[in-house]
Amino acid sequence: MKMNTVKLVVVLLAALLSGACQEQNTVEREPWLSPLALVVESQGRYVYVAAATGGCVLCVDVADGKVVRTFALPDNPTGLCLSADGQRLFVTMGVAPGQLLVLDTGTGKILAALPVGHSPTAPVAAPDGKTIYVCNQFLNTVSVVDWTTQKVLAQIPVEREPVAAALNADGTRLFVANLLPSGSATRDVVAAAVSVIDLGSRAVSRIALPNGSTSVRGMTLSADGKYVYVTHTLAHYQLPTTQLERGWMNTSALSVIAAAGATLVNTVLLDEVSSGAANPWGVAVTPDGQWLCVAHAGTHEVSVIDRVALHERLAKAAKGERVTEVSTSPDNVPNDLSFLVGIRRRVKLDGHGPRGLTVAGHQPVTAMYFSGALQVLTVPTNDAPVTVRTVALGVPAPLTAARRGEQAFHDAGSCFQHWQSCATCHPDARADALNWDLLNDGMGNPKQTKSFILTMQTPPAMISGVRETPEEAIRAGMKHIQFSVPVEEDMQAIAAYLGSLKPVPSPHATTRRGRKVFAKAGCAACHPKPLFTDLKPHDVGAGSGNEKGQPWDTPTLVEIRRTAPYLYDGRAATLEEALTKYNPGDQHGQTSTLSKEELADLVAYVLSL
Repeated sequence: MKMNTVKLVVVLLAALLSGACQEQNTVEREPWLSPLALVVESQGRYVYVAAATGGCVLCVDVADGKVVRTFALPDNPTGLCLSADGQRLFVTMGVAPGQLLVLDTGTGKILAALPVGHSPTAPVAAPDGKTIYVCNQFLNTVSVVDWTTQKVLAQIPVEREPVAAALNADGTRLFVANLLPSGSATRDVVAAAVSVIDLGSRAVSRIALPNGSTSVRGMTLSADGKYVYVTHTLAHYQLPTTQLERGWMNTSALSVIAAAGATLVNTVLLDEVSSGAANPWGVAVTPDGQWLCVAHAGTHEVSVIDRVALHERLAKAAKGERVTEVSTSPDNVPNDLSFLVGIRRRVKLDGHGPRGLTVAGHQPVTAMYFSGALQVLTVPTNDAPVTVRTVALGVPAPLTAARRGEQAFHDAGSCFQHWQSCATCHPDARADALNWDLLNDGMGNPKQTKSFILTMQTPPAMISGVRETPEEAIRAGMKHIQFSVPVEEDMQAIAAYLGSLKPVPSPHATTRRGRKVFAKAGCAACHPKPLFTDLKPHDVGAGSGNEKGQPWDTPTLVEIRRTAPYLYDGRAATLEEALTKYNPGDQHGQTSTLSKEELADLVAYVLSL
């Protein structure tokens, strides 16, 4: 009887917390807060927290460890920043349509709601007090917004899926982190890049990250304005996936960029020889410039790096001096798992999924996405241990099977030596744009990573259909990719999570002309509604070498805009290439007789699905 009463109280408290965040909201939300992005006011006492599935922003007194204000929003927040005087909070919100909200931090009143672009995130406030830069993830643009006149002044194209940004010290350049690589997967170098926007001319240049860079999540500027730090995965996709030791498949990286010249200084590995540090996310520098901190979402840690010592080592390597047994030149550094030994502390956190990271005063603070809490670190100036304090954001709601599965999907703890989680190759449960030789169908025939959207509804699994069911593929992945023994409860939960995934609305509009061409070209025969796949294998003339004539599992076309590059080996950078350049004999749709206008209509229609 007592136990039932306790459970009832917990459920009621969770409902009250959820209701507090959903007050005056009009969209359906999950019962978890999912703290994602953080911003701190100038005095370092108050941290604002974007609750990614809770439809609100919370104001936390870090010193007291309490939530002091909750700002209910009409949709789920994706990012936030503050005006220099701390009186205005700018919050990106929603997907389609996406908005930039302007909130009064004193009253919580929404002063303006400005349409920006599809899937806005990572707003950055300019020094002029009126300009806000917003990344539009699925439009591949950055919006330039004057919030005082409530106008979007420009939409600047960048590379693929911008998700983070940092302004240089004098406000003349915006550095933008692009989540995924662009272009064909069969090139010698396949890597995501950092876009650099000259805000005067609005010209865009790029900084190439090392080969295999993907899942670029975090970005920050050093306190002295000299460096930009970028977190990402560094994949060794060129190797067959026969082992995990020493980062054979995936490593976690920090790239250092010189802000003045917009050039890559070098890339440092965040892992250790026998212990991966999977899924680096948020990154921040303490105001005194001493500590550089990185949140590891897959291993539930924060790396605290002696930033001064880091740059001393990078400078020595640049001169060709020996830094470690591995690094005697700058080219050695991105492969050196010992580069940070002695100058970095890995701090284990209490909870799961640290993502956003900021510094309040001199204390690093990270948002625990799955635990619904903040972790506040105190870093001593000597070699004493870093201490960690939990700030609860409310009473956590009971987990459903799908939520447990989402947590397991992002958890590298079940992986041998913690090198990767499922999300490492499948960011947001989609694809990393790389080819991997997973040995499911032999060695030496790498194939594109698949998105998990509708995977539970469209068996078989894998591009060559070698797994009869998605459930079989999940278990095989845990055994042969994570190199661990599958835990049945986790496998069922991951299946529930994948089955719960919903497509993100497309930024492309469906047209009647496109639908007609889709039927005319014969696409609907293999890609019928509603799943846009007939669940059968077909030889579309794409196979090459010893796979010539190989039938491939017909993929769903839903969210195909997020799965570039195309064909089983990613040779086609665009849908146009897949339907023309790599469509010999019209085996992959009757496109050779289409006019340029019809082809454009067809591509636009498919991208709208």
